[in-house]
Amino acid sequence: MWFFDPIYLLFAIPPLLLGLWAQFRVQSAFRQYSKVRTANGMTGAQAARAILDANGLHNVAVERVGGMLSDHYDPGHKVLRLSESVYGTPSVAAVGVAAHEAGHALQDKLHYGPLRLRSAIVPAVSIGSWLGPIIFMIGFFMSGATGNTIAIIGLLFFGMTAVFSLVTLPVEFDASKRAKQQLATSGLMSPQEIKGVDQVLDAAALTYVAAALQAILTMLYYVSLLARRD
Repeated sequence: MWFFDPIYLLFAIPPLLLGLWAQFRVQSAFRQYSKVRTANGMTGAQAARAILDANGLHNVAVERVGGMLSDHYDPGHKVLRLSESVYGTPSVAAVGVAAHEAGHALQDKLHYGPLRLRSAIVPAVSIGSWLGPIIFMIGFFMSGATGNTIAIIGLLFFGMTAVFSLVTLPVEFDASKRAKQQLATSGLMSPQEIKGVDQVLDAAALTYVAAALQAILTMLYYVSLLARRD
């Protein structure tokens, strides 16, 4: 039933290479600026707390969470969770990551449209990302109009993954922009330190670009399969 299609490589290799490059950039930048101590000795958790409080977000908690670079903001519970290497570390990289997550909290406060849209489609994406390809392949290996219809339904399910990845881009870029603005205007970091933050956050942004490219090209590959079968 299953087969290998060499054309798949044309769609899979570009995002794979970009993803590997992005991961290398992130790890390299984070490792480099994790060794650069903040001039004021401020940790990631302290920086996040300072940004949140300065914007009236006293209700948003800052918590420690396990894992490497598992930092995230939970809009449902109003909690900003920072990984071990960020929470208590007084480094340029840690403060940059923490400020980025605080940027998401600021988006939540201002009802930033793309963030609200991304949060709303999470349930559909969690189902469509794995169920969509299954439904598509079932329809693909069936004959006639019924098979086409089932395949298209699977395509639409998986399409939510591509939509999610595209919506994620402005959310992440905007959070980084807000982080840099907060660090600069609050005086938490010097201009030289913010240059280091730029490198860490810009490298992280590349991973979201790679994820979006992968989702879009996978979607296009499924479309090409259907078109070639017809």
